[in-house]
Amino acid sequence: MSEKAQESLSKVDLLVDLSQAELRKLEKSCSFKHYSAEEQIIDRQSETKDVFFVIDGKVRVVNYSLSGREITLDDLSAGGYFGELAAIDHVFLTHSHLDHIAALPLMIDTVADRRNKPLTVYAIQPVLDILRQHIFNWSIWPDFSAVPSAAAPFMRYQAIEVGATVTLGGRGITALPVDHTVPAVGYCLDSGAASLVFSGDTGPCDAFWQAVNRIANLRRLIIECAFSNSEQGLAEVSRHLCPALLAIELGKLERRCELHITHLKPGQIEQTMEELETSLGDFDPRMLQNNQVFEF
Repeated sequence: MSEKAQESLSKVDLLVDLSQAELRKLEKSCSFKHYSAEEQIIDRQSETKDVFFVIDGKVRVVNYSLSGREITLDDLSAGGYFGELAAIDHVFLTHSHLDHIAALPLMIDTVADRRNKPLTVYAIQPVLDILRQHIFNWSIWPDFSAVPSAAAPFMRYQAIEVGATVTLGGRGITALPVDHTVPAVGYCLDSGAASLVFSGDTGPCDAFWQAVNRIANLRRLIIECAFSNSEQGLAEVSRHLCPALLAIELGKLERRCELHITHLKPGQIEQTMEELETSLGDFDPRMLQNNQVFEF
């Protein structure tokens, strides 16, 4: 393989949605290395937060039992990647329901010993209180805000307020009001050039649309639609949306943007998307895809 081909990210699964210009920019920030057969790339005790992309060849991910027996966890071919979890420094939670927090305790447990600073978890105060009381409480899971020590924990909580903006890496992240069965927020991510809004879980909410309409550079809206129209009653009582309710809510939107649909129920995806295309055709609704990457 030529050196030019070896230093291309064009076949990496995670990056397939990036433009050629975006790929070239990312390639310039990468360090390309060649490893010999059986050579170790990284071990579990390493504190690196690098993300590794497999450009050519194969990589085996292994662990070892207490007796020293090698256990194969995965075999990655060209296009694969690993190490991405340890590179995450900040997590923003919309609310405390299990499908939105389930991965957090397991993620911290998986990468804590590879990190040299705590993972920061952002949420409104009621959500943090629920995490402390019901999840990281030693009965369900260890209190990672106190281990290995209170002075140097694996995780730290950071309360945010609705309307307040956190700036990270030159991007502003602002909590938006929504209406759900538990305390919850959506988020606006603003790069300066454009903004992306994620609703999280919500039912009809005038305050949400008022906040969205104030975003002059809105480019993309990712919004939930958890139920089909046949279950509108269930959507209403659980404070979610269905196509009929979403059509009404989008009538409050005063800006044009790309519309992506998330939180579709398995088994109702085709029906819900058909109903959305019928009622929201002018918005060109698109289903949010796994591993989809947005640049803005």
